[in-house]
Amino acid sequence: MFTRGSKPNTPIDILIGKSARIRGDVDFSGGLHLDGRVTGSVRADGTPDSMLSVSEEGCIEGSVEAAHVVLNGAVKGDIRASERIVLGPRSRVQGDVYYGVIEAALGAEIQGRLVPLRGEDAPVAEADVAQV
Repeated sequence: MFTRGSKPNTPIDILIGKSARIRGDVDFSGGLHLDGRVTGSVRADGTPDSMLSVSEEGCIEGSVEAAHVVLNGAVKGDIRASERIVLGPRSRVQGDVYYGVIEAALGAEIQGRLVPLRGEDAPVAEADVAQV
């Protein structure tokens, strides 16, 4: 889903299967792939190559923070993708999306604001924010 060599060289270190249900925050480093459900925040360690991948069956009820996010499932909370976020055709977001670069497929749904990040992950002025 990444285009023109923009895919980070981060392998998936952690896999949460579709029958898994986690209540509480998840902090990770490297790559995390989620097929199950997390009720709590999901945060990467802040490295520029961290990656979160959420399948169509995956669901997060809480905030998300990672450099790279590939979403095909659902997130009920804000997403902060400091580098890039890719929204698949069946992705659903109920919250604001803060991004460095965004790529969205036809059919992706966002119920919230799109806020581009510039510089040191600071939100840009309100006039530059796209409303969805």
